[in-house]
Amino acid sequence: MPPQDARKLYDESLVIDGLNVSNWDSPAVYESLSLGGVTAINATIATWEGFAETLDNISAWALRFKERSDSITLVETVDDILEAKRSGRTGIILGWQNATPIENNLDRLGLFHRLGVRIVQVTYHERNLLGNGCYERRDDGLSHFGTDAVAEMNRLGILVDLSHVGEKTTLDAIETSRKPVAFTHANARAYHDVVRNKTDEALRALADRGGVVGVTSIVTFLRTGYESTVDDYVEAIDDMVGRVGIDHVGIGTDYTQDQPESFWRYIGSQQGTKYPSTFDDGTARYQDRQLYPKGLETPDKLPNLADALARRGRGSPEIEKILGGNWLRLFRDVWA
Repeated sequence: MPPQDARKLYDESLVIDGLNVSNWDSPAVYESLSLGGVTAINATIATWEGFAETLDNISAWALRFKERSDSITLVETVDDILEAKRSGRTGIILGWQNATPIENNLDRLGLFHRLGVRIVQVTYHERNLLGNGCYERRDDGLSHFGTDAVAEMNRLGILVDLSHVGEKTTLDAIETSRKPVAFTHANARAYHDVVRNKTDEALRALADRGGVVGVTSIVTFLRTGYESTVDDYVEAIDDMVGRVGIDHVGIGTDYTQDQPESFWRYIGSQQGTKYPSTFDDGTARYQDRQLYPKGLETPDKLPNLADALARRGRGSPEIEKILGGNWLRLFRDVWA
């Protein structure tokens, strides 16, 4: 496929990013999303936050939607994504990377659903009241509270995300959920052996139940590390397609555009407070490194992905599924 045809295909396709955790106070972030023609993103609004802090974050987003109505719009339904494409704006799906905002009150899931939250990750790195993260010293699986939370998310129409979740808790959640689940930003551990990547057992279980994996482009989860290019990212996508099939693969870049050092200290802290932590010793200095493949550094470079996929032999229907079609199908299945 010639590059101009790949770009045309990209422009006509739904482009949905399974995870973006950028600095939402940076104007450059919104400019980059617009230049990249990104249809919708799962925008992280909570990682270690509790109930009150997350309400504050949602309040801040209400103001952003008002002030930036020409470029972004809130997504609560699949139709909202389609409308974002028609209007040339980026749809913002409010998502959490931790279930801590509900604290110990399951009814708060309903409140946050009414406020627009549509994706919730069960745990982030460590243990919470629902289960265990991928860096917890022991993974006992879902708690009773976690089992009930998954059932309530199913009932409400909130997508269950298991990207940073421990192996047993991941498998428990997949088995417990009546609806398909997601790894919004993860790769295969057999492709690159890091704790945060997912085992083949978990990948097969997710795919068997209709879920989607957002292949992450962050270079520490790619074989080629800091030397990675957009073609290396496509290699990771190809690897995932080989493991779970073309209908279960999307993109989940994990973009952290314009995030300051304070952000890295926060997400790298034990329970969001103790730094350094057992899983981040503070030596990586992520803010000083290029964490994304060359040719895919920020969302405005995402059109390069269509050309790279075409060079690997992917045809139009497959590229459309990877860019966003599979996410749309999953959202339709879960949010209905």
